[in-house]
Formats: sequence, C-alpha cells, structure tokens
Amino acid sequence: MRILHTSDWHVGKVLKGRTRHEEHIRVLAQVVEIAKTERPDLVIVAGDLYDTAAPTAESTRVVTRALSALQRTGAQVVAIGGNHDNGAALDALRPWAEAAGIVLRGSFREKLDDLLVAGTTAGGERWRLVAVPFLSQRYAIRAAEMYDLSGAEANQTYADHVARLIEKLSEPFARPGVVNLLTAHLTIVGAAAGGGEREAHTIMGYAVPATVFPKNTHYVALGHLHRAQSVIAPCPTRYCGSPLAVDFGEEENVPSVAIVDVATDKAARVRDVPVSAARALRTVRGTLDQLTKVNLPDAWLRVFVRETPRVGLREDVQELLPNALEVRIDPEMMPSKAGERMAQRAGRSPRELFGDYLDSRGNAEDGVRELFDELYDEVSSAS
Repeated sequence: MRILHTSDWHVGKVLKGRTRHEEHIRVLAQVVEIAKTERPDLVIVAGDLYDTAAPTAESTRVVTRALSALQRTGAQVVAIGGNHDNGAALDALRPWAEAAGIVLRGSFREKLDDLLVAGTTAGGERWRLVAVPFLSQRYAIRAAEMYDLSGAEANQTYADHVARLIEKLSEPFARPGVVNLLTAHLTIVGAAAGGGEREAHTIMGYAVPATVFPKNTHYVALGHLHRAQSVIAPCPTRYCGSPLAVDFGEEENVPSVAIVDVATDKAARVRDVPVSAARALRTVRGTLDQLTKVNLPDAWLRVFVRETPRVGLREDVQELLPNALEVRIDPEMMPSKAGERMAQRAGRSPRELFGDYLDSRGNAEDGVRELFDELYDEVSSAS
C-alpha cells in the first residue's frame, strides 16, 4: 500500500505580523496535487493542523477543504490533533468528518479502541493504524488511569505513560497479515528540532524514547518536529516535516511530504516530495548600500543591518526591502562590552544615565537629549 504522510500545517500562522493565509491555500493545494499524482491509499496528517487553539473561520475553511480534497483523491484520510490544536474542538468536527469519509482524532477519549483505525486498500491489502493525538502531561496520566497502577507507577514520567498507552493500543499488531501503522504527535529523544516548534512541548519532560514503538510496526508517521528526518527506532519511523517553513529558524529546511510504500512482507520505502508553493524565508546581512543589491522579491526576509543604530534605520531598510519582516542591528555593529562606558546608577541623575545610554549605543541623533530633558522636566513637575 502507499501512504502520503504530512504534518504540521499550522494554518493561521502569522509571521512577524504578516498573515500567511494565501500561502497556506497554495501549499495545501500542492499537497492535494501530489496526492492526485501519487495515488496513495492512505493520507496521514500527524497533527498541528492549526497554528492556534482558537482558529479563525477562514483557517477552519482552509483545513476542512484541504481534508475533503484529499479524501476526494480516493485515499482514506486520517488526521490527529497536535499540541497547537484544540483537541476538543477537532473532536467537535467529527460528525462532519465522518459524513465526509474522514477519520479525525483530536484528543484522547475514554475508549481505547477509538484510537485504533482499520481499513482495506482498493487492492485488498488490510491495514490498521494506531492514531495517538498529542497528550499533555495531565492527559497522559488520565490515559494511564485505565490500568490498575501502583503508587509508584502512577508517579512515573510522561514517557512511561505514553509507552504504556502505545503498548496497549498496539496489542492487535501481534496478529499477522495486516500492515501495522502508528501515527503520533511526539518529540522523540535524539531527533532534530526544525526551529519553529513550541519549545515547552519539545523539552521539559515531553521527550519520549523511540523504543516506545513496537518492532512489529511497519511504519511510524510522526508529527511535531518540523524538519523531515528518519529516527533510529525498532521499526521504520519518520518525521515528514512541515510543508512550509513556519519561522526563520526553519529557513534551511526543505518543505515536503513523505510518500511511503509498504507491505506486510516488504520494508517501508520512503521518499520525500518537495512542496514549493510557500514563500522562502531568508536571512540577509549588509550595509544599506549592500542591501540595495539584494534580489529576493519572493522571499520573506530577516535583515541584520550593518549600520550604526539610529532613528529611522528600520524604515530605511523596509523601504529598500518591502518583504523585510524583521530588521535587527548586526551584533558585530554593537559596541563591545569592554568598550562601553557602563552607567552606574548610584549618585547619577536620570539625565546623566540617559546620556550614557545614548553614548553606549552610538546614538548621536540631534535633539534626542534635549527631548528627554523636556519630558523629564514635564514628568517631574507633574509629580
């Protein structure tokens, strides 16, 4: 059977104040075109459909239309909730999803078999999929409460609870003749972050060892980390990455989806298909004169400008590069701490302290000191 594995759409993402709504429409349209070309039997969306737990109506329309379009290619579509998604809100869409022939699992429910999905391809090959949406620390413990746990077991780590849950869900994998699949929204120990993930959910006890996956699993489709990569595990395990770079920390990533060919008697073969519909994210450095030669009209830019800090510098850069979403002074242009005259607060007036601050930043703009004096006198008089 053939699987299209995608994840981390982050629909509704706003980058430095700029909406990426149109980019998401183009990106997901390209994912649908890939599905039409590759003809997968199963599409797995491994979490973070949205960038926020309170998506706008426009974002919901983009996601539901994309899922419907993927289902119309002839594939079975299964989507799970990620840490950015509102699991309960996704579950509220389940009546719509079921009517559309889509399997949606936003959050953990009391019945374990709700997370086990089964199907048969057009060619008659049977498959079963354990679908594990993102579990917070609290819900991981709730999921484990179905067992008769000792006090010590109840106080085990997040990874222990997730391992126990996956072990229980994958018990049917012992029966032969079916392609065993698993999808989850997790951080795996040793995997490389893409750069734009929510840090609190990639560290601080949320990392899980790859040994939680049963060795009789034919393919594990992961979401959460935005860089496409395979993971060393007892079975074939992969992050497909995000189909677009969501932040400047991901500008070196190659957005893609994964196409997986797998059978009960054949090892999973994975290839990445690039997704190029989104604008690239690029970082550029230079003086104003050097920046005039930058020719990246279709990219969102982060600019490190090599000029002395002054009022209006940001506006000058953005006039040269309208797609500059972030403008910073190049750290090399900042005075070294050894050369700074550090203002000592004790015994110094506010005027002296402000003057030292301007000197330390190399700001010689006319009138700034006089304006501070006027404002300070006005505030002092009022108090």
